[in-house]
Amino acid sequence: MRKASFGAPFFVNSSMICEFSWGGVSHRADLGKPIDLSIALNGDGGSNPSAWYVDSPRMEPVRANGFVGSVAEGGGVNFRNVHFNPHGHGTHTECMGHITPDIHSVDEVFRNQPMHFPCWVLTVHPLEQANGDLVVGAEELARLPHGEWPDALVIRTAPFDEFRKHKDWSNTNPPYFQLEFIQEVVQRGVHHLLVDLPSIDRERDEGKLLGHHAFFGVPQAPRPGSTITEFIDVPQNVSDGLHLLCLGVGPMVNDAANSRPVLYPLAD
Repeated sequence: MRKASFGAPFFVNSSMICEFSWGGVSHRADLGKPIDLSIALNGDGGSNPSAWYVDSPRMEPVRANGFVGSVAEGGGVNFRNVHFNPHGHGTHTECMGHITPDIHSVDEVFRNQPMHFPCWVLTVHPLEQANGDLVVGAEELARLPHGEWPDALVIRTAPFDEFRKHKDWSNTNPPYFQLEFIQEVVQRGVHHLLVDLPSIDRERDEGKLLGHHAFFGVPQAPRPGSTITEFIDVPQNVSDGLHLLCLGVGPMVNDAANSRPVLYPLAD
């Protein structure tokens, strides 16, 4: 696998620049122009996206022994319990522990490991199948470079829909990825796949999760350093092509955690 190398950040005309090498070519990313791909967790009961038939996330003041964790209600501080499901409530990153008997922790993937990766952004167009499903086919990958690809791949599905950030995806049969698409991604060396859908697999597939098993190599050839990030939001004005990605993942000992992936465009 071709590893990226990074130089120390420096300033050019008041912009902080990070120089990195990938595929034998030197690139510069502009750290002053971050593009946040995350959807914030919201406990208001309405604006948060959701999937997998879970209730909306809740953020509630602690109430005990005369204490109330709400300044608006007379408390000295806001002190709230947060109830949410990483897989069902917005942007999250998961590891192979999502589909293994032992719950491997996504925290282990990034603990003392790099969080910055060369990343390719690709817009795909799901096609309707005979059964009515919308599927992203492997032919969409023909627009990527020949040879090995960057460590990370960000997928944006067309058409653009601002409402998807607030949608309840349960029981809607969202678009998903053809198995051959995932197999090709693995073969080309992608270790971090980011998509703007609730899952890379069909909503109802009898628990097979073929795409997840192919990407994580479970059980035949496990890929413990690989991750899938779902429920991202790629702004419409972000161009396809090479970027620098910072994949910030919550330090949670669980198969998945809420996350904040941030893209940085290449400097002019």
